[in-house]
Amino acid sequence: MLGQPRTARAQACCAGSGAVTPGRLGLHEEALVGLQLKAGDVLGSYDVAGRYVSQSDASELDLEQDLFAAARFLRRGQVAVLVPLVETRRTSGSLTDFGGGVGDVNVSARYDFTLAGQSRFVPGFAALAGVTAPTGVPPDAPNLGPLAAGATGIGAWQGTLGVAVEQVFGPWLVGTSAYLAQRSARTVGSGAAAVHERLAPQWTVLAAIAYAWPSEISLALSASYQAEGDATINGADSPETARRLPTLTLGTVFPVTDTLRLQGSIFDNPPISGLGLNQTSAVGALLTGVYSWL
Repeated sequence: MLGQPRTARAQACCAGSGAVTPGRLGLHEEALVGLQLKAGDVLGSYDVAGRYVSQSDASELDLEQDLFAAARFLRRGQVAVLVPLVETRRTSGSLTDFGGGVGDVNVSARYDFTLAGQSRFVPGFAALAGVTAPTGVPPDAPNLGPLAAGATGIGAWQGTLGVAVEQVFGPWLVGTSAYLAQRSARTVGSGAAAVHERLAPQWTVLAAIAYAWPSEISLALSASYQAEGDATINGADSPETARRLPTLTLGTVFPVTDTLRLQGSIFDNPPISGLGLNQTSAVGALLTGVYSWL
């Protein structure tokens, strides 16, 4: 049966989704701007066989500040832009390297065909799309320093398509989403030493559950898994370059006023062999402030 969601359901949908996706507009919002601060400490890595190995004589501290904004269109659509600033400090033995700058800028869109809580039997369903521009510094750029800490991007254009499904059950919000990202080919090096590289398509799946209190304070737990196959070099597969990364996140939203909210979360890449592949494993936290227009 279709109809307007009850108050508790509206709170779960708006506040709960905000705890998972900070830059997403609530049903009552027309636009927003925000700043997200992120800090992560790399504790280990997953090797080419998927084994987790803890850091020994090396360390890495990752910092990021994301400026983002979103606006509504066509009543059920929204478009957002995110500009990241990235800083990295790495050490290895006696070497220390620090660098940073603007990362890869992302523009994304979402359109909700149905809304969570609008029907008891039909969940909310949305289409997602995004484009990421290679505005950051790629890891193979010259003059990055001994540990390439100045890298802030992947060096390729990325297009992303996805879907999201979610439903509310009283104060609870349950949702899942899936994304497929395709990256453009790029040339690394120059002259006779130049090679043509293309990263494999990247899949990301995310599942989340959130609880919203009548005050609209909410708590959310989400799990995501990112995977891609081997890259290609000059048209041939490059063995042992596939990547996998699991992430667990616990987040909360605290409304300060009707138009201002604070969001915080902690995240971890579980240090368990077999879950990741060719990726670092970190633990960290995020703090976000969002101002919206109703």
